[in-house]
Amino acid sequence: MRDHSREPSRTGAATHTAVWTGRATNRAQWVLAAVGAACLALGIQLAVSSTWTSGIAALLASVIGCVAAGLLMLFGTLAFVNVAVRVDGDALEVRCGHMGLPRRRILLTHVVGAEFAPQVTPRQWGGWGYRWRPEQGTAVVVRRGEGLVLRLGDGRTFTVTVDDAEEGARFIRDRLHLPSTGAPADA
Repeated sequence: MRDHSREPSRTGAATHTAVWTGRATNRAQWVLAAVGAACLALGIQLAVSSTWTSGIAALLASVIGCVAAGLLMLFGTLAFVNVAVRVDGDALEVRCGHMGLPRRRILLTHVVGAEFAPQVTPRQWGGWGYRWRPEQGTAVVVRRGEGLVLRLGDGRTFTVTVDDAEEGARFIRDRLHLPSTGAPADA
């Protein structure tokens, strides 16, 4: 029987960790999720206790509108309450929400630069969530704060808001043997 420990053996002073992980959460989005749940509950309440005398069409429109708005708000916000980033020897993987969807995987062979952005805001990207802007690239923004900016070989950029982004950028640069950049990136 072999001992398969989860910790890498520490032989020598220059041991590198094999994986870097980072997370970011946004507790304020739970408020929006609660509003979505309230809209959903209102739609169900309207459907169950339909005492409307103005007709079935008005009742049906109200129920469908409340349920649809509630589901969109509930699932749209819960998908971006948190983000988990994992960088190993092959790729950077971003998973959003509790189910890990949407998910993005970028091979490190496609990365030509990794930089730390000290301040990424939802306003810069047009809101929270998975964002694309032609002049800026693609981003996963779950909260305001520090972010990791990847420069890809095809000229595009990918930004993700994550705690300890500076260490993540350093980890990727070390993996790819890239020089350290002097100034932080403007996401």
